[in-house]
Amino acid sequence: MASRIGSDLRRARTRREIELSEVEAATRIRTRFLHAIEREEWDVLPGGVYTRGFIRTYANFLGLDGDRLADDYRHEVEDTDTQRSETAVAAPAPPSKRNAWLRASPLPLVLAVGGAILVAVVAILAIPTGGGGGGTDRRPEAQRPSNQQASGGEGTAGVVRSTESVSMRLTAEAEVWVCVLGAGGKRLVDGQILEAGSAAGPFHSDSFTISFGNGEVTMTIDGKKAEIPATSSPIGYSIDPSGALTELSEAERPTCT
Repeated sequence: MASRIGSDLRRARTRREIELSEVEAATRIRTRFLHAIEREEWDVLPGGVYTRGFIRTYANFLGLDGDRLADDYRHEVEDTDTQRSETAVAAPAPPSKRNAWLRASPLPLVLAVGGAILVAVVAILAIPTGGGGGGTDRRPEAQRPSNQQASGGEGTAGVVRSTESVSMRLTAEAEVWVCVLGAGGKRLVDGQILEAGSAAGPFHSDSFTISFGNGEVTMTIDGKKAEIPATSSPIGYSIDPSGALTELSEAERPTCT
């Protein structure tokens, strides 16, 4: 069944004689995303909870059932894409020429067995013999750590120091898509959807870069609540080693893709 999400929204907007610029000003959804929704050019949109949030907000603004249209998108577009991906992954890959040659030729097996026998012989010959002649039965001494490792002196090999200095925790007030990267790009929340009331963290890192699908989330930094504006549009932040919060531009936000 063909989707009617975009056409329903376009007809409702046209019927009310509303320009896309007016919709952008009221919903804070960019015009290019509104165009893409009406034309059902889903590849232009960020997908997932981002796109569902856009559709829900746009539809509610026009007086339509935003939850229904967002669910239609989930079933008609997201579920279909997921099924295609699973089918592609499940398809067995054809055997490579190299693997076919290995199966056809006994030479690799012969070499492997011969190597194993050679290693076993060398190991037997290397075993020391005790007994007569006043020989001494020597046993290997236990390996001891270096002075630097044992004492934790000038070297750092035996010392693990934590450089994590900032604590951050998230609590979803409504369904929200979240991507959180720690220092060095370590993925802490890998593009997941947090349901209303669920929490993530606390996380500890020198710094963070964060993307949200909307502003329906509470963030605490070192135990203090951060100020996040209520918005239906995607938003992102960085947190530096001092715990300072800075809003990121669209190009700077992490995507976890």
